[in-house]
Amino acid sequence: CTECSCSSGKETNKDTSSKKKKENGDESFVPKIFFGTRTHKQISQITRELKRTAYSSVPMTILSSRDYTCIHPVVSSSGSNRNEMCVELLEGKHGKSCLYYHGVHKLSEHHALQSAHRMYQAWDIEDLVSLGKKLRACPYFAARELMVGADIVFCPYNYLLDPQIRDCMEIKLKGQVVILDEAHNIEDCARESVSYGVTESQLRAAREELDSMVNNNIRQKDHEPLRAVCCSFI
Repeated sequence: CTECSCSSGKETNKDTSSKKKKENGDESFVPKIFFGTRTHKQISQITRELKRTAYSSVPMTILSSRDYTCIHPVVSSSGSNRNEMCVELLEGKHGKSCLYYHGVHKLSEHHALQSAHRMYQAWDIEDLVSLGKKLRACPYFAARELMVGADIVFCPYNYLLDPQIRDCMEIKLKGQVVILDEAHNIEDCARESVSYGVTESQLRAAREELDSMVNNNIRQKDHEPLRAVCCSFI
C-alpha cells in the first residue's frame, strides 16, 4: 500500500502514487518541517517535549555528525579524523569495510514498522544510537535514510545554512517549512559557515613550502603571491 509509511523508501510506489495524484489534480507535494537548533543538547530538549504532545507518533529524524552517532569501535574511539576513517571504510580501502553501514536497513525498517503499527514515539539521538548498537546498524546513515519518510527533521543550524552540508546531506529546502529556534544566533552561525581558522604554525609551514617552490622555479607566478599572503598574515 503506497499510503503505508513502510513504503516510503520504495521509489516505484512513490512515483506511481504521485502520478495518480497529478492525474486527479490533487496536490502531490507535502512539505517537511526542518527544525534547526543551535546545539545538539537543544534537539534533545525539543524531542523530549515532542514526546509529550499528541504529535509524538509523527515520523521524524535527527541529523547529526558522526561524533554523536558513529558506533564503529575503531572509528568512534578515534580523535578528529572520524569522517576520513568512515569514508575509507566505505570505499573499502585497506581491504576493510564497515559492517554497521551494511546493517542500516535494520534501523530504518525498524522505525518504519513501528510507525505502521502505530507504536512510533518521538526519539532522541541517544535512543537511536542505543538501538543501533543493539541491531548492529549505523545510526548516522540510518538517520539520513529516515529523512525520506520523515515529516519533521531536527538538525543543527549549519545543516540548513551551509550549502556544502546541505548538498552532502541531500537537504532540499525549496517549498519546505523551516523553523529556526533562537534565531538571533543565526548571524554567528552563518559567519562560521563561511569562515576558516588557521594557526600561526600552519602559516609558517605553508610559507616554508612556498619558499621551496619559488626557489626551485616551480610555478613561480602562482606561488609568489601566495607566499606574500602568508608573510602578511604572519
